[in-house]
Amino acid sequence: MRKVALITGGTRGIGLGIATQLAQAGFDLAVNGVRPLDAVTDVITGLMRHGGDVIYVPGDVASGADRARMIQEIKSYYSALHVLVNNAGIAPKERRDILEATEESFTHVLTTNLQGPYFLTQAVANWMVEQKNEKPNFSGCIVNVSSISATVASVNRGEYCVAKAGISMATQLFAARLGEYNIPVYEVRPGIIKTDMTAGVTEKYDKLIAEGLTVQERWGEALDVGKAVAALATGYFPYSTGQVIMVDGGLTLPRL
Repeated sequence: MRKVALITGGTRGIGLGIATQLAQAGFDLAVNGVRPLDAVTDVITGLMRHGGDVIYVPGDVASGADRARMIQEIKSYYSALHVLVNNAGIAPKERRDILEATEESFTHVLTTNLQGPYFLTQAVANWMVEQKNEKPNFSGCIVNVSSISATVASVNRGEYCVAKAGISMATQLFAARLGEYNIPVYEVRPGIIKTDMTAGVTEKYDKLIAEGLTVQERWGEALDVGKAVAALATGYFPYSTGQVIMVDGGLTLPRL
């Protein structure tokens, strides 16, 4: 039986890089996004070319009703879920200094980037425990995609940093709680990754990377993150629950 993975925000950017690598690794996929099906048909078709089954489960992770519906659709179609990748996230609508940022923006970002994945993880974790109790050989894991912003302060997008720091703690909490069921929980922490979310700051980071921002002098790619997630999902780090995998080209490596 092929394993099933749910990737939130899996139709573009880092999420698509993750979905592609998991498809190549032999997973069947449930890919989540907020766009209508006709806008992602080519993406779903492309993922299916790797030989597995792929379904699209649209929904906003910030919505409890949408999260419940997504899980029900996966249960109805696959009857199982082995891997959850919490990847969906948003940036603030506009970057503002924390002395001027609004409560509305804070709520908007945290609801999607922290509260949504926190309670999606809760729901999926309970389902995974049920599967484990029914089939002792069940093998599952949860991967949270955070950001270097979990520890690197950007004062013009504080709400994003706070959300990612929260995801980091959520990883530790669920890792501790699910240890008795041998369901590992990991955090993957990307650095400067070339996606549509970073398109507006390309010139800024081209310059910073050329000046030595990262040890490896290039942008990260979505597939770099995808390969790290695939290694975790396929079981290559079975005794590392709660750990952080850095995918940042050495950006956060202390240097003199």
